[in-house]
This record gives sequence, structure tokens and C-alpha cells, in this order.
Amino acid sequence: MMLKVKLFGVEFENPVWTASGTFGFGLEYASFVDLNKVGAVCVKGLSINPREGNEPPRIWETPCGMLNAIGLQNPGVKYFIEKIVPEVQKYKTKVIANIYGSTIEEYMAVAKELKGAPGVDAVELNISCPNVKKGGLAFGVDPVEAAKLTEAVKKSTDKPVIVKLSPNVTDIVEIAKSVESAGADALSAINTLLGMAIDIYKRKPRIKNKFGGLSGPAIKPVAVRMVYQVSKAVKIPVIGIGGISTWEDAVEFFLAGASAIQVGTANFFNPKAVEEIVKGLEDYLKEMGYSHISELVGDLREN
Repeated sequence: MMLKVKLFGVEFENPVWTASGTFGFGLEYASFVDLNKVGAVCVKGLSINPREGNEPPRIWETPCGMLNAIGLQNPGVKYFIEKIVPEVQKYKTKVIANIYGSTIEEYMAVAKELKGAPGVDAVELNISCPNVKKGGLAFGVDPVEAAKLTEAVKKSTDKPVIVKLSPNVTDIVEIAKSVESAGADALSAINTLLGMAIDIYKRKPRIKNKFGGLSGPAIKPVAVRMVYQVSKAVKIPVIGIGGISTWEDAVEFFLAGASAIQVGTANFFNPKAVEEIVKGLEDYLKEMGYSHISELVGDLREN
């Protein structure tokens, strides 16, 4: 009971979720993790049509992290609704559909498919994707475009909309305020940082795509800082993401202002990370005299 939360009208068993792209659709981890103990599964990014993704190599381990350029490989939103959601519904965990497109119209098409879909509890909007109509510039780096996209998706679905913020911007607070004003129900922060690795003997990039998203413990201090800044600037819930591997990491994000957190890269090297974090949070709350996780949110002693 100490960890049950209600955010944007949805009740979660706990505020410890899995991050998109790191946990498949949840079912892939069912033999390793008790999915009933996962607050929510943010599924891998969904497009209107099936997508193969980028050519390999597309993953490279880095000190304290990982570079990836998977290219948003997925079977398409219709397959997800028809084949995957009914299986995930057998568990207590909530399902959050991460969606993307290369135009506003593509995002809207995916959102419309999810409208009324049973077993889908919310939509997470990946705004780090390149907008082909704007010369490939990511939606998430322009507050005006980010707001337009958010508003369009809100009109296309009946699900709560979480906007996943890109850290690859000059001022993340400006983007956060912009999408909040456009109707976002919550924000998740942060997506991966753009990075690169080079094979010094082959003198070639380690990733076929040249650049990849950097995730893992290496980005945690940046993510904590951005969650703190964003949570101070908006009134809607903020979900913290970025390098969370332990319950101690999770506590930092809650203190910084996160109302929930997502565990990502840690799932690759410790499939039981979510379960361990849930147990650690319960013990920490009791030890520190909190009666509910909500009391921890933003409870940072700044002086």
C-alpha cells in the first residue's frame, strides 16, 4: 500500500516501471521477473506499420552505459493490439504504449489505432524522432513543433498522453512547459543522450548508424538534474528515467521531484532490477518514517 499511486487517472501497483525499448513488450521477461510486481511496462516504440530497424552493428557497450541505434524495430501497432496486449493483460502490470512517427500524421494514425483499445492504459509520445517535413530536425528540440505534436495526439486518442522529453536540447524546461500547455497529462524525462564510439583500429564508428542513444548509469546525474528542473516548472507528473539501477538511484529521482520512475538499461544486466528496486523502496520508506511514496516526491532538503 505504501507504493500504490494514482497518476493521470490511472492506478498503479507501484511507481517503478520499465523504460521503452529495454523490456520488449514485457512478455519476453516473464520467465525472469514477476510482471505483477512491475508497476507498468512501457513497451518498445510502436509505428503505424511494421519496421525492421537499422542495420547492425547497432549496440555498443560503453563505460557505465550503452549506445544503441536499434532504429525503432517493431511489428506495428495493429499486431501489438491484437496479439500482445491480450497476453500482457493477464498480469497486474499496466501497459503504456510508446509511439512514434516521422510526421505528425503518422503519430496521429498510431494514436487513433490505440483509441479505445482495451488493456492499454496510456500513451507515451517519443518526440526525439526526426520530423521529415522539417528537414529531419527532431520534434523534441522545437517547443512549437513539440506542442503541435502533443496537441494532435491528444485529439487522436482517449488515452492519457505522457510526453517523453529529449535531453538533446538547450533548455528542456522550455520544451516541458510547451507540451504541458498543449495538454500533456505527464512528462517522462529523459530519453537517451546522443553519443558516438569509434573503433580505433578499423577507424570506423562502432555503430553502423554512426550515432546512437547513450543510456545507463553514465547519464544519471544529467537525468536527475533535468527531472529536478522540469518538476519545478510544471504542474503535471514527471516520470524520471536515466541510469536507474538500484533503489538508491530511484530515491534520488523521487527526491528530485519524480512521481514515478522507469528502469531501462539495468534490465539488460539485471533482469530482476525492478523487483529489487520495489523492495528497496519499501524498506527505505519504513526506515525513514514515510507512510507513502508520495511523501518522498520532491522532499529534497536544499539548504
